[in-house]
Amino acid sequence: MLSKNLKIKVYRTVILPVVLYGCETWSLTLWEERKLRVFENRVLRRIFGPRREEITGEWRRLHNEELNDLYSSPNIVQVIKSRRMRWAGHVARMDEERGCIGSWWGNRRERDHWGDLGINGWIILGWISRRWDVCIWTGLGWPRIETGGGRL
Repeated sequence: MLSKNLKIKVYRTVILPVVLYGCETWSLTLWEERKLRVFENRVLRRIFGPRREEITGEWRRLHNEELNDLYSSPNIVQVIKSRRMRWAGHVARMDEERGCIGSWWGNRRERDHWGDLGINGWIILGWISRRWDVCIWTGLGWPRIETGGGRL
């Protein structure tokens, strides 16, 4: 039987990288974010198991808040958003010889994706947007806008 710490390590080092492969270019809807959170909570419930009520002695499933307290790491959606920001920083630092940017914009119809970028995220996105416009108007190259399944 594996310990809980070892199971968490396996989740972080094996399962998460497979699930999040290429997540920097995904444009997630709120429904897809919810599905990812449900997946993560299901895995964490398997790792941490049920709890016994002290008063009644009955077994019960852990609530989401209890899972978050036990796991004590960013949830899967926060990991995706931080990887997007890191990727945007790499794109922002690309030199002109490498061509114009390949950018992500998320799903514009759902404003919730833009709410928690923080000041640094808005600065990076503003810089990318200005660079994208310069590339189009100066003819330095055609911008590549990555989507979840391909290019536009």
